[in-house]
Amino acid sequence: MPLVSVGLPTYNGVERIEAVVRSVLGQDHADLELVISDNASTDGTEELCRSLAAEDSRIVYHRNPVNVGLLNNFIGALRLARGEFFRWVGDDDWLAPNCVSRGLDVFAEDQRLILVTSQVDYTGPDGRTATESYAGTALRSGDPLVRLSEMLRLLNESHLIIDPLYGMVRRESVVGIDRRNMLREDEVFACKLALAGPWGHVPEVLAKRNWKHEVPSTLARRLDVPAWQAHFATTLQCREMVAWVRGYDGLSEDQRRRATLEIGRMYAKRQRIVATRRARKLVRIARDLVSR
Repeated sequence: MPLVSVGLPTYNGVERIEAVVRSVLGQDHADLELVISDNASTDGTEELCRSLAAEDSRIVYHRNPVNVGLLNNFIGALRLARGEFFRWVGDDDWLAPNCVSRGLDVFAEDQRLILVTSQVDYTGPDGRTATESYAGTALRSGDPLVRLSEMLRLLNESHLIIDPLYGMVRRESVVGIDRRNMLREDEVFACKLALAGPWGHVPEVLAKRNWKHEVPSTLARRLDVPAWQAHFATTLQCREMVAWVRGYDGLSEDQRRRATLEIGRMYAKRQRIVATRRARKLVRIARDLVSR
């Protein structure tokens, strides 16, 4: 059986982390390691994690001497892992007992796959849970342009459909992908993964995540990126995607041109969505003024 690593980045997670640790250790796949990357927590996270690691030899606990930022802590967990396969998990998430084994089943069916995603239940701040299923096959295509086009389409759909950041990957296939701290970096990374190789999918709920919408300015502060990026998040995101496409060796010149056009279409659609939302907001404000 292959070794599977689960990376758990955390910061001040003493109130949340034990439940997700138990769900990871409760997997029905035996050859497992849990890599906890503690981003210099200031609460009791270190003491709790060291206690949990003393109970189970599958836990590898690493503490950063200083806070390296959210993205670098995620990357650090991946680089510390030893498994052939790898999956990130949030410090307030939950994994079904067969989450790892079901992912491995799909990998075993197709040796081309670099990533296997699953359906996820998302719980919002109001306590309501929502999910959507994905039945597409384009992400399994051998054509990187087809996969990229599908991922770009999904980025303008619901976030509930598919989340590659929390899928299982062949570690060696993704550990070398460069990542840069910026707003919507997760979406940029998803497109880089789409170019890197075909994906599989398990149409079953194998994980639960807590989710809340954050406005760009709030997210910029949390990621420690310049505040001005919040006003140009889509532009910077698409520019990063285009730069990656132009430098990616797995595309022909014609594919690079077509991929750039697809990114442009995604950008235009997202701008139309933003314009529509702003127009509706202005209409509501006008109505409120008239009714006073």
